[in-house]
Amino acid sequence: MDETLARFRKVFGNDGTIRIRVIENPGGGFRCGLLYIDGMIDRLILQEGVIKPIINYSLPEGREMAPSVLLEEVRSRIISAAEVRATADMSEAISAAVSGHSLLFIDGHAGALIIGTQGWESRAISDSMTEKTIRGSREGFTETLSVNLSMIRRRVQEPDLKFLFMEVGRRSRTPLCICYLESLAPPAILKELQQRLNELDIDHILDTGYLAELIRDEPYSPFDTIGSTERPDTLVGKLMEGRVGVLIEGTPFALTLPFLFIENFQASEDYYINYYFASFNRLLRLGGGLLSISIPAIYLAWVTYAQEMVPTKLLLSIAASRMAVPFPTIVEAVLMILTFEILREAGARIPTSIGQAVSIVGALVLGQAAVDARIVSAPMVIVVGVTGITTLLNPRLTGPLLVVRFLLLFCTFFLGLYGFFLGMLGLLIHLMSLRSFGTPYMLGTSSITPEDIKDTAVRAPWWDMRVRPAMTGLRNMRRKRAGRPKS
Repeated sequence: MDETLARFRKVFGNDGTIRIRVIENPGGGFRCGLLYIDGMIDRLILQEGVIKPIINYSLPEGREMAPSVLLEEVRSRIISAAEVRATADMSEAISAAVSGHSLLFIDGHAGALIIGTQGWESRAISDSMTEKTIRGSREGFTETLSVNLSMIRRRVQEPDLKFLFMEVGRRSRTPLCICYLESLAPPAILKELQQRLNELDIDHILDTGYLAELIRDEPYSPFDTIGSTERPDTLVGKLMEGRVGVLIEGTPFALTLPFLFIENFQASEDYYINYYFASFNRLLRLGGGLLSISIPAIYLAWVTYAQEMVPTKLLLSIAASRMAVPFPTIVEAVLMILTFEILREAGARIPTSIGQAVSIVGALVLGQAAVDARIVSAPMVIVVGVTGITTLLNPRLTGPLLVVRFLLLFCTFFLGLYGFFLGMLGLLIHLMSLRSFGTPYMLGTSSITPEDIKDTAVRAPWWDMRVRPAMTGLRNMRRKRAGRPKS
């Protein structure tokens, strides 16, 4: 035992969090060595479940035990911790120690007992910060993987729910969990996901954003082909449609795949409120996404190339406001869009108590000052303001919409309205070519079959959504029995 503890001291070197204690058992006449990392274990479990039982244990009078027998006796009868397993592999023991387990060595035996004593401070379950809802669950994922899995298990209490554990990152060895419903998830997607995860060769993974970027399809596209959520009810809803979830230790965000384009405009609250209002809200988000990429480009085309399409009074008003502005319309648009993005980013990064005030005051003061100084025209301030507001309707698409907005703006600058429509056509072709783990990214948006569009841009009533979405729920299409409420 002393030689083994010396080897572990050499492995961990100058790590000041390593704790090693030698325990003498007076009643049994044997020695034990206990190794753990301070801050990673629950001291109460260690004291009451390991140390105290070993010290108080005594062998029957006149009885002696071989080290291997004593090891089994300690594992099965003395230690009262919930998780205890034996190992003779030093690398396995080191991995267990750095993950919060305690190691118990018995003098005369070369192996060790790995004891589940994990326990560290973690954030309490609270409301999701990125997916606010008026109605629905107030629970959001935390940074503790076991807590997140328990929230999923409470919502799906059947053995069909499976959790597959892995480790990713050569140095971080981050625990990862793939969760799915065995009777619903397509085996081909599960196999492809595991293959991509096994092929990862990176030294650390700190967030699911690392994974999404490393395993996604179409890595050069600005559009996400892997979904992300901070809400357990949203993840469970995806699992019920035959999708797969991925969670890792240390982050409250879970990945969902395959991910479809139309999901960017859907919210968990859509399923908790009346389907009329849910459908209206989705159409608002769709309209907001379209307006956010097209308003600056259309304004540029009208003012620069197609003045005859603007009503005369409006055209004269725009011309009067731009008379003293020294910059062309394209420069105005780029400057104002960049200014709005700077204010948005500043409002998101500075402390919450002053972030909203700074962003609002900054937008008002800078906008008015720019108009008074004749740097930009008043119509351009309105155009960029409306663009920014409509972008906020779809927080998942903030980045992609910004990229598309600039591309359409420059296409329109060079080719006028023809450039705008060519840019929109190129965007549509790009979206149609994307795949998410073999599933078409635009699935459901090009179909006219009633069963395929009941949960896309609009939401049908629950009593009418009898089957799961195509492709993602092919293994078990029926969601509910046929029938509808009586009038």
